[in-house]
Amino acid sequence: MIEHVYRRAAEAHGVDGVVVATDDMRVAAAVEGFGGIVRMTSPAHRSGTDRVAEVARDLDCEIVINVQGDEPLIEPAMIAQALGPLAAGEAQMSTLRRAVADHAEYMNPNVVKVVVDRHGDALYFSRSPVPHFRAPGQAFTHVGLYAYRRDFLLEIAGLSPTPLEIAESLEQLRVLEHGFRIRTVATEFDSIGVDTPEDLERVRHQFTVAART
Repeated sequence: MIEHVYRRAAEAHGVDGVVVATDDMRVAAAVEGFGGIVRMTSPAHRSGTDRVAEVARDLDCEIVINVQGDEPLIEPAMIAQALGPLAAGEAQMSTLRRAVADHAEYMNPNVVKVVVDRHGDALYFSRSPVPHFRAPGQAFTHVGLYAYRRDFLLEIAGLSPTPLEIAESLEQLRVLEHGFRIRTVATEFDSIGVDTPEDLERVRHQFTVAART
């Protein structure tokens, strides 16, 4: 799984290098096995943001993109889309959103929803079904990849976890609770985050179908 994510990230336009940040020796061994770059981090991190920030402190770059290792179907174009607002100087942090596909997805607590303002900036992220579902096109799921300006990433990683972040188990809420903005970009691409055994089977099925075609 991690190799698929690594290679897709490396194909994204505007990405100069890919590094895997992990505290698990099994992941490190897998990355080294396919020739990837890996950095070991502290096991004490409570979120991916904090883990990425540890590695980012030693990187000479302006922008850092956090791609989660459980997104083996992520499209390189999605990474480029998240990078867009930062490359244009419009934001310090950005992420992606996609229109909710159906009511079952909307009700699933493993699928994070995002509510945005008229500019596309996030108002709130939740595992609960928000906003109230009246018609298709009004609700969005959150695609869990982030682009940050490096200095901003280090700043938010230094902030204390917040009540809503802890309650929802969503690291991006720390940014909103401290009064910062997150620009969201609409995408039509779909990706499957592997959070459950059922998700893993869906991904395996997708790869099987792709191999046959």
